[in-house]
Amino acid sequence: MEIGNWVTPRSFGCWFKYTPRVGRLLVYNITMNKKNVIDTHHVKMVTVYASSSSALKPVYYDAARRLGEVLAGAGKSIMYGAGGHGLMGAVADGALSRNGEVYGVVPSFLQNLELTHQSLTGLKIVEDMHTRKQLMLEGSDAVVTLPGGSGTYEEMFEALTMKRLGQWVGPVILVNTNGFYDGLLEFMNHSIAERFMGSSHLKMWSVVDEPEDVLDAISNSHDWDSDALQFANVTVANA
Repeated sequence: MEIGNWVTPRSFGCWFKYTPRVGRLLVYNITMNKKNVIDTHHVKMVTVYASSSSALKPVYYDAARRLGEVLAGAGKSIMYGAGGHGLMGAVADGALSRNGEVYGVVPSFLQNLELTHQSLTGLKIVEDMHTRKQLMLEGSDAVVTLPGGSGTYEEMFEALTMKRLGQWVGPVILVNTNGFYDGLLEFMNHSIAERFMGSSHLKMWSVVDEPEDVLDAISNSHDWDSDALQFANVTVANA
């Protein structure tokens, strides 16, 4: 898949696909016209969703940095929201300390608020949050979600929604540092028990307690493909 040219964190630029008739076109990495199962043993680019908060307990920053170290040590490139502080900055610092490749995507209006990391392998400056989320997902083979706030939840649930519809099929891993996601996981199981999602949708995500377990979770994730669209809608038969 074409990634496009990345720029250094000190310069500006953005990448889109263009077609003569429809203008800018952003696409996900899975199309519905062929069955496509991701090979979890050959994941190259991992998108990491994480908080930008600088007011957290040290345990969260430590886990985020370790995740960066683990992914870089395994030869995985990281794509994330480009922040230089919070868990985002810790992930990037960890990966860069192991000579990993780290790519950031940030809307222009957030550059100063999130204090864009200045040592990234590459950076894309985009127009808005929608473009940021789409580029981060379409360019990834897997998603790892660290603790975060509303923005992190939105990103993770968009990935899960696209996976439920068979539009993107990569592993989604939640790093449950300090039991942070216990309540959310209980709620997601409740939504399945109440049949807002089907039992098969439990296979869309995996949960680990420690960053060191992420690679095994990616490799052992359930196969998923575009046929997921056929059971996206919950019925009595597939609940």
